[in-house]
Amino acid sequence: MNQVEKFFDEYAHDFNAIYGTKQSIVNTIANPLFRKSMWKRYEKSIQNSDPIDGKTALDIGCGPGHYSVALAKKGAAKVTGVDFAKNMIDIATERAKAGGVADKCEFIVADIFDFPADTKFNYSIVMGVMDYIENPATMIEKVISLTSDKAFFSFPIDGGLLAYQRKIRYKKRCPLFLYTEKSIADVLNQFDNIEFSIEKISRDFFVTLSIKQG
Repeated sequence: MNQVEKFFDEYAHDFNAIYGTKQSIVNTIANPLFRKSMWKRYEKSIQNSDPIDGKTALDIGCGPGHYSVALAKKGAAKVTGVDFAKNMIDIATERAKAGGVADKCEFIVADIFDFPADTKFNYSIVMGVMDYIENPATMIEKVISLTSDKAFFSFPIDGGLLAYQRKIRYKKRCPLFLYTEKSIADVLNQFDNIEFSIEKISRDFFVTLSIKQG
C-alpha cells in the first residue's frame, strides 16, 4: 500500500463525514463556508451526467460513494465505483444498500490503472483525484479510454491562502499536486479526441471532457 492509499484508507470515515450529510447546526454553517467547492463539483457532476436514464457511469476514486449512489438514484442503469482504499469501498457499499440501489452499484477495490479497458462507460467522474496524480496526462488518457460520452474532473487550484494551507497540511501525509488553468489546458491540448471546458469553482477547476465520436 503506497502513501496515498494508506492515507485514504485510514481517513475513510472522516472523509465521509466531510460531506455533512447529517443535518446539524454545524453542518448547516460549515457546508457553505468551507465546503463550497466540494458541494459545487458534486452538484455539477450529477447535473451534467444527463441524460442518465439507462446509462452507465464510472466513479473513479469513488470514496464513500456519494456520487455513485446519487447517479443510481437518478436513473443510471449501472454505476461502477473504483477506489484503492478498502474502508472507502466498505462505506460506499453500505451507502448503496441503505439507498436501495445496491443492485445498480458495483464497488471495486482497485487501482484505476489496473482497470480493464474492455468496457466503456457513458460517463466518468474523477473528483478529488487529480490532487494526488503526479502525471495528469496518464490519468486523463486512461479515463478517455474508458469513456464514450463525457468525463468530469476536479483539479485543485494553485495559488492563494487555501492552496498554501493545503500544501502545509499534506506535506507529511501524502504527495499533493496543484494546478493553474494554463497548466490544465496545456495537458488537455495533447489529446485530439476531446473537447473540453475549464470552470473555476471556489478552490477547484471543474473540467468537462466531451469525447469525440469516430
